[in-house]
Amino acid sequence: MAVIPEITLSSGEKTMPVIGMGTSPYAPTDKETTKIALIEAIKAGYRHFDTAFAYRSEEPLGEAISEALRLGLIKSRDELFITSKLWSSFADKDMVVPAIRMSLRNLQLEYLDLYLIHWPFKLSQNVRSLPTTRENIFPLDIKSVWEGMEECKTLGLTKAIGVSNFSCKKLEELLSTAKIPPAVNQASGKLFKRKKRKEMSVVIFSHNFFFKLQVEMNPLWQQKQLREFCKGKGIHITAYSPLGANGTKWGDNRILECDVLQQIAKAKGKTTAQVSLRWVHEQGVSLVAKSFNKERMKENLQIFDWSLTEEESNKISNLPQRKGVLSANILGPHDFSLELDAEI
Repeated sequence: MAVIPEITLSSGEKTMPVIGMGTSPYAPTDKETTKIALIEAIKAGYRHFDTAFAYRSEEPLGEAISEALRLGLIKSRDELFITSKLWSSFADKDMVVPAIRMSLRNLQLEYLDLYLIHWPFKLSQNVRSLPTTRENIFPLDIKSVWEGMEECKTLGLTKAIGVSNFSCKKLEELLSTAKIPPAVNQASGKLFKRKKRKEMSVVIFSHNFFFKLQVEMNPLWQQKQLREFCKGKGIHITAYSPLGANGTKWGDNRILECDVLQQIAKAKGKTTAQVSLRWVHEQGVSLVAKSFNKERMKENLQIFDWSLTEEESNKISNLPQRKGVLSANILGPHDFSLELDAEI
């Protein structure tokens, strides 16, 4: 089975595999299909799963975990790293704890390993679909909502907390008031310990982060400025859409059809997807990739026993850049969403 590196979050409470299985709903699948795919992912070696209330995948993930325990695929829930997210309709201080408790019920779990604020905005309770009208969108009260997130951690409902889709400006605002401060990066990323977990070899890196950020990142949206900012603040980044999110409302096939990535893949005997995932990994971030295809699930894990050359990395670094996930596309082209996009 693949050698999967891990990093340490929250003062060593739990290690997180650097590659996770995404469960977002594009293309839409029924709960049973999702559950079966997630069980296959556990069989393939995935131990990190990324869900969210808005994905409607918490329940099938919870059922997949229960089934994996019953089948003996895992010995305990503690072998897994589970991330979920606070949806924007619940982005009020007093609603954060009830929201995470609802997610835990959906997942049939007693705690999350990581809970994220999904977006840097608040939505009206009556929003049932997106895009929506401007009167349903509000600025996020970062200070008070983060206090609710900190309460989740204090209550033991989650091991770690973080944010998703935050710009440098929004992160600065959060860091200025957070009671749970981000820890600095305590090492250069060299290996210090290797251990065996069942049949899977796990490499643990001596990073120690209290704070985590999840953002879109791939070879065609490299987030260089944000990565540099987070590096200086000790914030760990997890990349979503590392393959361009083809088949979603915001994604396309530009990663898999990129000539430079295809040429590198051909020369190395790898797939274009593997080259993209390997590049993301080599930037020192973790990543979440979604595929319900059994063979591609396995291929996505086969990126840790080889590396890109300096020349190959330089070619990728010089690729033209374009952001895929825009607030204006999700919320509608309102002044507020355009302002959020301008911060990126």
